Amino acid sequence: MAINKVVRAALKALSYNDIDVKKNYMLKRNFVKLTHRHYLKPFFKTWDCQLDSGNHSIPVRIFSPDEEGDYPILLFFHGGGWVTGNIDSYSKVCANMARLTCHNVVSVDYRLAPEHPFPAGLEDCYQAAKSFITKDEINSKEVTLIGDSAGGNLAAALSLLARERKEFTIKKQVLIYPATYNDHNETSPFLSVHENGTDYLLTSKRICDYMELYKSSPEDYLNPYFAPLLAKDLSDQPDTLIITAEFDPLRDEGEEYGKKLREAGNKVQIYRVKDGLHGFFALPPSFPQVKLCYDIINRFLSEVR
Repeated sequence: MAINKVVRAALKALSYNDIDVKKNYMLKRNFVKLTHRHYLKPFFKTWDCQLDSGNHSIPVRIFSPDEEGDYPILLFFHGGGWVTGNIDSYSKVCANMARLTCHNVVSVDYRLAPEHPFPAGLEDCYQAAKSFITKDEINSKEVTLIGDSAGGNLAAALSLLARERKEFTIKKQVLIYPATYNDHNETSPFLSVHENGTDYLLTSKRICDYMELYKSSPEDYLNPYFAPLLAKDLSDQPDTLIITAEFDPLRDEGEEYGKKLREAGNKVQIYRVKDGLHGFFALPPSFPQVKLCYDIINRFLSEVR
């Protein structure tokens, strides 16, 4: 569905009163919890479990396709600016994902900032990947990382971290409108920040607020595990699918990350979804943009390395 004048006006009105995320993140977090209770559990197959990570446990929820079978794994990291969101708020998304991709979807409830700033959430995602990829009964080729927005950032950073630590190998990753850069102010080099940063729900100010809450120190802004596009060496990365949205302030940095990965010798596919807004992946699968997104993802997942 194209964005016409009426829709543009509505989006602008919704984006106008940009709340101060830094002061009101708990209100937003509680609103997400209140409006995304896990009431759908009886209608699809899930298993809740805990992964041991030393001094704390990492909750995960596993979603399976409708039919019994031995399916490969999508290890999913949710969006929410590293500050909001949880496995409950993405349960319907993950249930649809399992059904539409014929994969087991493992949703990771990583720790959130600012109570647990960078790199706490990343380390949780890393431990979850390590737990599944190094299991004797699971072939590493059967595990694909996937994340949207902040979750896409975590997936990209995890792949860089896995190359550095050499404890396991990631074969594929799907990054859906990922955050990859550290500047979303008027100094940003990316046109999408300036064109789409005020009137399309996710604003540049909101991104800056989320990153401010996520960081543990000002130096984090220069850390490639915080902003993967800053990495000087992008070689030996997984086969990568990057999906961006036309009216998203994060559009250009996501596409630039794909180009840099490709220049470093990696196999990369980049798709821009026409008329897409940031967050469209959470809409019902009947929406044209979501249906297209799954078509692209399934083609990518079916390819033999």
